[in-house]
Formats: sequence, C-alpha cells, structure tokens
Amino acid sequence: MTARAPLPPRWQRLQYLALLVGLVAAGLCVVGYFVSPAQFFRSYLMAYVFWLGVVLGCLAILMMHYVVGGRWGMLIRQILEAAVRLLPFMVLLFIPIACGIPALYIWVQPERVPAPGLSPFQQVYLQVPFFLGRAGFYFAVWLVLGFLLNRWSRQQERRPEPPILRTRQRRLGLLSGGGLVLYGLTVTFAGVDWMMSLEPHWVSTTYGFLVGMGQLLVGMAFAVLMTFWLAQDEPYASAAAAAPELLHDLGNLLLAFVMLWAYIAFTQLLIVWSGDLPDEVNWYLHRTGGGWRWVGVILALAQFAVPFFFLLLRRITRRIQYLATVAAVLFGAHLVDAFWLVMPAFFPGQFHLHWLDIVAPIALGGLWLAAFLWQLQRRALLPWYEPSLQEVMQHG
Repeated sequence: MTARAPLPPRWQRLQYLALLVGLVAAGLCVVGYFVSPAQFFRSYLMAYVFWLGVVLGCLAILMMHYVVGGRWGMLIRQILEAAVRLLPFMVLLFIPIACGIPALYIWVQPERVPAPGLSPFQQVYLQVPFFLGRAGFYFAVWLVLGFLLNRWSRQQERRPEPPILRTRQRRLGLLSGGGLVLYGLTVTFAGVDWMMSLEPHWVSTTYGFLVGMGQLLVGMAFAVLMTFWLAQDEPYASAAAAAPELLHDLGNLLLAFVMLWAYIAFTQLLIVWSGDLPDEVNWYLHRTGGGWRWVGVILALAQFAVPFFFLLLRRITRRIQYLATVAAVLFGAHLVDAFWLVMPAFFPGQFHLHWLDIVAPIALGGLWLAAFLWQLQRRALLPWYEPSLQEVMQHG
C-alpha cells in the first residue's frame, strides 16, 4: 500500500486561510440574508451551481479516464478523486437552496407566471415535492458513483498486484461507462430543474449539454491549476518535469472541451435565433439588453476565443506554468458563465451586480477549498503502483 504524504506547510497554511476566508464570507452572507433574503438566495444559487460544477466535472473526467484509459490521467487522478469526495459536502450546501425555493422560482406560485402560464406538463413537473425528490435522486446517483470509484481505486493501492490491478481496472471501466450515461442524464435534468426553470417559458433541448460541457471545462481547468501548484513540491515536481507529454495531453483535452462548449453554445443560439419564437428569443434578449451584452462578450472571449488561440500553441500546452495561466482564465470565465445563466432571470435586460454576488462564491469557495485540501491529504498524491506512470518516469 502506498503511504500517503501530508501536503507541504504552505498548503496547510492555504487550507487554514481558505477556511478563515470562507467563514468570514459566510458570516457576511448571513448578514446579507437578513438584509435582502431574495438576493441572498439568488447569489447563493449562482455560487452553488459553480462549485458543484467543479465537483461534477471532476467526476465526469475521472470516469472518462477509466473508460478510455491513457496515461493523461496519471497526474490528475488523485486530484479528481479528492474533489469527488466532496459530494456529501455539496449535499449539505444544497439545503439553503431547498429552503429558498419560494424565493427563487416563480412557478411555486403559478399566478406569478406571466401569460400564457404553465403548460399541463409543467404544472405536474414543477411541484416542490417532486422537485426535491428529483434532486435527491440526482445526488444519490452522484454519491454512489463517487463512493464506488474512490473505494475501488483505494483497493488498487492496497493490492497493486498486476492480475488484481487489471481486474479492478476493468471493473472501474465498466462502472464508469454506465456512470457517464447516468451523469449525462442527471446533469441535464438538474440543469433544467435548478436553472432553466427560473424562466419556465423558455425551453432548450441543448441546455443540459451546455451545462454539462461547462462542468467538464471547469473541472479540467481546476485539475490543471492544482497540478501546477502541486508541481512546485515533490513528488509532483519530478512527475511533471518527466512527463511533458502528459501535460500536452491535458492541454489538448482542455482545448477539446473549449471547442465543444463553444459549439453547443453557438448551436443553441443559432437555433433559437433562426426560429425567432418570442418565448425562446426572450431568454437571449434578457441577456443582451442593458449591460448584460458585455457580460456575454467577456464570456465569449474568456471561455472560448482567447483560450482557443493559446491552446493551439504547443509551447503553451507543454509547460505547466503557461497551461495553468490559460486554466485560470477558464476557471474565472466559468464563474462569469454561472452569473450569466442565473442572474438575468431575475433582472432581465438590466445589468445588476450585488455585493452578495461576489461574497457568496468566496464563502462557498473558501469552505470548499479547505475541505478539498483536507481530502487531498488522505491519499497518496500519485498512483505510483501504476505501471504506466512508472514507465513515464523512467522515460523522462
């Protein structure tokens, strides 16, 4: 069994700092709740879908690694697994959203829904008990997948004999194949329930794919950022220096996710705009009127155009410091994306930025990062028992 190694002292200091910042920001959020309850729930929803997206993106990338194989996952597997182990924490953080359903969703009171009102299907589908029941099902699926992936991976560390290792890797691949299907379905419905239903008249068949691709993008960006910070200390420093081709693979995956996100976003815009139906076009009108258009421009530049250009350059993708810079831009851009998806539903056509929109992501992020660093110390940072990683190190 590979012994775990504690994080360097500077990471432990970061953990304490993140916890302190998270607690202070959470205290400010509590103050914000008493000052403006409606705004608190809006900002909290935006922050929650962002940080949940990081966890679910890591879950999907981890399953992709077990399905397709490849050595690119060697550097980031433990990072992904540590993030996935935060799913119980995300269930706990969902409680304020469950409590704030009447303040967030106008369909709770059908008389508030503008004409022509809810369709017969929506009247059945958009019921609070059914809404919460579906959320419970989504979390149950994610928790089971995350638990099994981490448990079976830990078993590989305890008994890394080649025959047993191959058997367990096949089992992980089978689980991940079905898990990716379940991930796609649950993320699609969760995106519809938690975000698209903020504007119940608007319907898009590609919305769930867009949400899922955004999660893959931010999950990979987070993994690259963590690889950069861990590569400043051993054992990650030697592994990253000996495996520039693995960094190049991570950069190519990041480029692929950028292109897929842009393709789905443009396809949705093209279909809705060419159809020119009032109920569909209004969703975009809410996000292009007033100052919202500039948020959309920033999003198009930071989450597609700029990263796309730099990720095409080989010298960028083979150097961790450059690749991490691009990943940082994408990570921040995804927070803008969450803001752009949620907030115009409450302030259509008129840009609105509240101080809680800044404090809420910091509060959840500080607590999230502290919990992540605690989880990261529970396992060895690299799967040294993997023959493919040993080959990479010897070749380097």
